[in-house]
Amino acid sequence: MKNMERLYREIIEGAGDAIIFSDGEGKIRLWNRGAERIFGFSKEEALGASLDIIIPEKLRERHWEGYARSMETGQTKYGDSLLGVPALRKGGERISIEFTVVMIFDDEGKPEGVAAIIRDVTERFLREKELKRRLEEAEGRERRDSYPGECSFF
Repeated sequence: MKNMERLYREIIEGAGDAIIFSDGEGKIRLWNRGAERIFGFSKEEALGASLDIIIPEKLRERHWEGYARSMETGQTKYGDSLLGVPALRKGGERISIEFTVVMIFDDEGKPEGVAAIIRDVTERFLREKELKRRLEEAEGRERRDSYPGECSFF
C-alpha cells in the first residue's frame, strides 16, 4: 500500500471535481487539475490569488461576509449541505457549480481555512431550466384550452 500522504495527493490531483483550499484571508493555496479544468485557470495563475477569480461580482460581498464569519467562529452552515451557486470561468463565462466545504483547523484548533469540493453542473442546470420553461409553456396552453367557449377581447 502506498504511503498515506502520496495516496491523498494522487486522489486530490486525479479527481475530476475541483478541490480547492483557501487560507483565512481567502487566498487560494490548493488548486487541483479538476479546478483547472472547471475554471480554466492554471495552478500557477490560481495559487495565491483571491477566491474572487471564481466568484461573480454581485455575490462577493455576501460571500466574504460569510467567509469572515466562518473564520471567526470556526463553523460553516454548508459543511453537510450541498450548495449550488453561479461561478466564473477564466474568460468571465458564468457556470453553475455545486460544492461542499470542510473547515480546516491548525494544531491549536483555530480556523486555518476552507477546503471545497466543487462540481460543474452547468449542463444539468441548463437542461432543468429548459424543462421548466417547457412545462410552464405547456401549462399555459392547458389553461387557455380549458375554456374553449369563452372569448376575451382584452
